Amino acid sequence: MKRLRLNGLMLWIGLFAITIGLSVSSKALVQLTGWTWLAKYPQGLQLNLDRFLSAALKWLLEDAALGSFQFRDITRLISATVEAPYAVLRDLIVNGFAIGQGQTAIPILQPMGWLPIILGFGVLAYRLGGPKLAAIVVASFAYLLLFGLWQSAMVTLVSVAVAVPLGVAGGVFLGIAAFKLRWVELALRPFLDLMQTVPVFAYLVPILFLFGFGPTSALVATMIYAMPPMVRITTRGLQAVSPEIVEAGKMAGCTPRQLLWKVQLPAARTMVMVGVNQVIMLTLNMVIIASMIGAGGLGYDVLTALRKLDVGRGVEAGFGIVFLAIALDRLSQALATQGPTEPAVGSWMRRNRTFFAYLAIVVASYPLAKLIPALAAFPAELQLSTGGFWAAVVSWINVNLYDQIEAVKVAVLVYVLVPVKVFLLGIPWAWGLVLSFVIPAWIGGWRLGVMGLVFAAFIATSGLWPQAMITLYLCGVSVVIAMLIGVPLGILAGQNERAHTVLTWVIDTLQTLPTFVYLIPVVMLFRVGDFSAMIAVVMYAVVPAIRYAAVGIRGVDSQIVEAGIVSGCTPRQLIWKIKLPQAMPTILLGLNQTIMFALSMLVITALVGTRDLGQEVYIALTKANAGKGIVAGLAVAFIAIMSDRLTNAAVKGRSTTGVSDV
Repeated sequence: MKRLRLNGLMLWIGLFAITIGLSVSSKALVQLTGWTWLAKYPQGLQLNLDRFLSAALKWLLEDAALGSFQFRDITRLISATVEAPYAVLRDLIVNGFAIGQGQTAIPILQPMGWLPIILGFGVLAYRLGGPKLAAIVVASFAYLLLFGLWQSAMVTLVSVAVAVPLGVAGGVFLGIAAFKLRWVELALRPFLDLMQTVPVFAYLVPILFLFGFGPTSALVATMIYAMPPMVRITTRGLQAVSPEIVEAGKMAGCTPRQLLWKVQLPAARTMVMVGVNQVIMLTLNMVIIASMIGAGGLGYDVLTALRKLDVGRGVEAGFGIVFLAIALDRLSQALATQGPTEPAVGSWMRRNRTFFAYLAIVVASYPLAKLIPALAAFPAELQLSTGGFWAAVVSWINVNLYDQIEAVKVAVLVYVLVPVKVFLLGIPWAWGLVLSFVIPAWIGGWRLGVMGLVFAAFIATSGLWPQAMITLYLCGVSVVIAMLIGVPLGILAGQNERAHTVLTWVIDTLQTLPTFVYLIPVVMLFRVGDFSAMIAVVMYAVVPAIRYAAVGIRGVDSQIVEAGIVSGCTPRQLIWKIKLPQAMPTILLGLNQTIMFALSMLVITALVGTRDLGQEVYIALTKANAGKGIVAGLAVAFIAIMSDRLTNAAVKGRSTTGVSDV
């Protein structure tokens, strides 16, 4: 074992020394030999896959036919299916119903007022979870009302009300198909991996190309983004149903269809509801990005605040999404924990008296809103705003701490960011391909090495090698800093109950804040550039580093800790010699998630001036270049998938080593 570790150490030292040498001498080597292909992949050998994909999508939209139908007829059918319920709900809650369009439209029914909506969600919360849940939900909606976010929030709520059922239905259908047919599960797996790692901007490019600009495109993109966890969880839930339950259903004479719908799906209900919860959260996570192609709502408010650098409005709208997410999350969790209800007694009217009472309130709210205008639109003079406070805070920091902030910024740029960037950009792409095979092969076997080589070759032949290196540099530095901050805080939270409570509250808030919200204060304090991008990524990616480190420390077997205390270990020795080694597999899983969070946020930071793969995806979105967006998105996805495989292989190796050492 020691000899194996020594050989591994020598391999890493040798690879690192060669890489430094090539990085430093690559320019001189090119000048000496004239081999420019060493520094840059030859343009004549590039695949030009982006042009092929753009042409294929154009053909699909304009010329492709399926029998007597053209492909664009399918996109129109999807648009109509999505747009019909969206238009009805939006008219009911936001716009009101009218005859005609534009200035000639004649209103016939005003939109539903705020009072019946808050009351309806409050009653639903009370029925599902009691007075505590009702108070949380009502307070969340009251925030939206008091801070002037009601109209935007209702647009977002309508989008959620349409996207979630369609996403859940599609996910359940595919999950059942994967459960029933092994080949479907195998075929879906790579697509699901890609869908969960491709940057969200990359979803928008082909969808914008196929469906055009507007809320319909945004809803389709949201459904595609939110569907993968529903598919996976449905399949896992059905696979986890006890064989005894299935056998009992067969003995009762159930047909295969009855067995699925009457036995297996009800038995997997808890798991399926977890999937519904995930779809809701991912849908809300998508609302800001979808607002870039016409979704509107709270996401548009955050995006507008970012463009205007209005930190106050951005924070308020961001927290509006957080509170809406909290309300819907708690409601879905309460629905998931509901057990079977006793058969209702009495007449149908009596059994549904709560519904009829609420319906009467909704009907009565329309004439009341005519008499009392405040019930239709909450008075602007009663609304609250923290914009002045946040603007004053940022102004004070810029005036009083500018020199200190600039000193830190320059030091990090000069001593950390620039050297790492120059080092990675100096590595010849050919040597990068060698490393892409050797390192994964050493960690996880030759198959993983081949996967790394194929992914790296795709990036190189697509002409995206420099952008990929900048992505690795920003992601790598940000992940290291996030782990250096997050792991110590996680260790503290794992050992101190008060610290655990405070940090849990902080990281829950950070995790539910929309990604764009991070950019507003960062840009106002640090301007645009790589340093600002790094700060935003660290703020977002530190959450899993803290959470997994705390879980790992708290999960250490108390008997092992007791044995260390009996052996005379000091508190420091308990951490370094016992708790950290035992928690290391969990911490490595936290590293995996930190990398995923960093890559996800790095694409968003394209808005603050980075020149990485995220910028390529964003440029493709602004120019509606579907092929370029897909290729750049796949490059990011391949980096994410490779990082995931490497950290999982490291976790398995760590677990095996730990067992053998014991």
